This record gives sequence, C-alpha cells and structure tokens, in this order.
Amino acid sequence: MGDRGKVPQYLKSSEELAGMRKAGHLLQKIMLEVMDNVQVGVTTLELDKLAYSRIKEAGARPGFLNLYGFPNTLCISPNEQVVHGIPTGTPIMDGDIVSVDCGLVLDGWFADMAYTRGAGEITPEAKRLLAVTQKSLFAGIAAIEVEGRLSEVGGAIEDTVHAAGYHVVDEYGGHGIGKNLHEDPHVHNRRKDPGGHHRIKAGLTIAIEPMVNIGTARTETLEDKWTVVTLDGSLSAHFEHTVGVCGDGLVEILTQDPALDEPRYY
Repeated sequence: MGDRGKVPQYLKSSEELAGMRKAGHLLQKIMLEVMDNVQVGVTTLELDKLAYSRIKEAGARPGFLNLYGFPNTLCISPNEQVVHGIPTGTPIMDGDIVSVDCGLVLDGWFADMAYTRGAGEITPEAKRLLAVTQKSLFAGIAAIEVEGRLSEVGGAIEDTVHAAGYHVVDEYGGHGIGKNLHEDPHVHNRRKDPGGHHRIKAGLTIAIEPMVNIGTARTETLEDKWTVVTLDGSLSAHFEHTVGVCGDGLVEILTQDPALDEPRYY
C-alpha cells in the first residue's frame, strides 16, 4: 500500500524486532492460505473475507482496512493492475495473474507483504514475469548491509528487472515500517540518488516491494482513486517482504517463517 503520510524513521531494539517477527510470521501463515485459494472461479472478495477472518481469529487486526480510507483487508490487483486494487465479486479467470498485498497489526506491530500467482494455466511470459519480480525482491534484500546506502537496494532491484527487459514502477515503492505501516525512509525500486544520504543502520525495518511491468513503467489511477494500472494494459507483478536489520548486522526477513517454505508461483 502506498506510503501516504509517513512518520519519521526510528531504529528498533532486539525486543521490538521480536514483536515484528511475531507479526510477520503470522502474516505469512495467513497469506499462504489466501494464496492457496487464488483459484479459477473464486472472487477476490472471497479472498478478502478469508484474510479478515484469519487475522481476527489470531487476535490481530487488518493493517489496511480503513487506513487512509481503504475499504478492505487486502489489496488485490489482477493482471494489468499494479497495486491497491479493491476486492470485488468478479470471479478470477483462467490465465489471470493475481497480486495480493496484505498487512496486519499484532500487539501494536505492523507486518506487510505481497505475493503474485497465476490461476489456472498462465502464459510463459507471465511465469517469467513472476520469476523476475520475485528474484528482484531477493536481490534487493541481498543488497542490504549495515552502513551501506539504501539506494543500492533499489539498484539491485532495478538491475535485475532491466536485465530481463522489464520495467520497475517507481511512483510506488517500499517504506519503513514498525508501529506505523508507513515510516521513513522511502525505498525506491531503482538506483535513485546514488549518492543518497540514507545509510543503513542496525535496527532498520523496511518493507521492500518491487512492482514490475512487462511493458511501460508508466501507470494511472482509476476513478475509484485507489486502483493503479499499467498505462499500456500490460501485465504487472508485485512481491513484498518486511525486513529487519538485527544488532549483529544480520538481515532477517521478518515475514518469512523459517519453518515455512517460501513459495514460487511460476
């Protein structure tokens, strides 16, 4: 979800990181169930209701619902939709790719993540798009190092995407996260301001979220004032994890439970 009204960055202690880890592991568990239900004939509104139920059952609350006026638990963005799609009663069709973005709050801590998968039989190009987008996310995560520049995270994403002949969306990107969904700093999906002033420090917690288009990087927002689509109607994919830099410099994916497999939807 776009970083409207961010609050200043602050670095987290090991105890605070533990709280974010607990929220992140819960979110991944719920997201994996939701993604298993991305099937032909299922409506995106049904997915939204499933996520809401699972979050409430776990004693957490949806992180997106009513935030900035957003009306649902999930942002669901099929095909040419990039981000912020509003769930509807329209069934998912064979060959669709569906991006699902979810946030929750547990014990005051936010977690935020996104996956994209296909329904039924998707095209080889759609499979390649998913693979490249997920690869770019992990390239960005691998670029994190204490005292390194945050711009290198975006650079690693951009390099991976451009090598595949695709385009990153830069109007939207990652963000700091903690007690608030959106904190400083903004995390660009390209090597913006290569001499940038943002140095990575232990305790930094950020959501990294490449959005990748097969065609143009340009987008527009629909009349609902939420749904962002590619300007040329080409496919777009979105993957996201919440990441923390621990005191020893170790980079941990807080929305990736080591007991669970990281899915590959291609």
